[in-house]
Amino acid sequence: MCAHILVAEDDPKQAELVTRYLERQGHTVRAVHDGRAALDQVRGREPDLAVLDWMMPRVDGLDVLRILRAEGRDMPVLLLTARAAEDDLLLGLDLGADDYMTKPYSPRELVARVRTLLRRAARSEPQPSSGDGDLHVGTLRVSPERHEVTVDGRGIECTPGEFRLLVAMAARPGQVFTRDRLLDELHGFSHYTTPRAVDMHIMNLRRKTEADPRNPRRLITVFGVGYKLVPADAVEQAGGTPPARRAAERPTGEQDDGNGRETAPGATHARP
Repeated sequence: MCAHILVAEDDPKQAELVTRYLERQGHTVRAVHDGRAALDQVRGREPDLAVLDWMMPRVDGLDVLRILRAEGRDMPVLLLTARAAEDDLLLGLDLGADDYMTKPYSPRELVARVRTLLRRAARSEPQPSSGDGDLHVGTLRVSPERHEVTVDGRGIECTPGEFRLLVAMAARPGQVFTRDRLLDELHGFSHYTTPRAVDMHIMNLRRKTEADPRNPRRLITVFGVGYKLVPADAVEQAGGTPPARRAAERPTGEQDDGNGRETAPGATHARP
């Protein structure tokens, strides 16, 4: 499919190279070299996809991404970065990047990833429906058509990645999703990312949807497998999850800090 693509890259030679490869695929490409120009271009005519370099003058790529998502713009974003630290990459994903590539990268691989993101965006476009098309799991409601999530009637804000996970899990309540399956829902390139990306999204969703994120009743961990989404009252009617079972259900890498709190890999808690 041919698309309108924005390339924001401060290195003119890199921008020209990426533009040339994308144009060979029939895409229309606009190239800019700083974050302010990228924002102006998107606001003038929103592209089908944006390729954003992290390090740009005036406004960096991460701030551009943050602003675009805050404005409600949900076109796919591929983040280019020389920062290969896992925490940096997870920050980009948490802010709403759909995929990322670390420099140096192959232009042919970039074209392939753009193709996959465009294909996924086309599949996720709202389709005519005889009903409201909403997904209900207890008091959690997910509306793929309106891109809305409510819990107990209260609206919550989700990043594109978090929303995709909720749609996939809400469509099959009670089904256990492995991390690899959820990584595929997030990016389609599970061998380029780590399971911690899924854990980070789940932790954020628990903070937004659970009354007590440390004792989740909707997004449940299935020890050694992954996660499942269930109605909150299903756990409550069963009398809650015993502490021993909660400890057994933590995914690999999560620990108990001694106070009944779960920690993600690398997480620390201040001493009292």
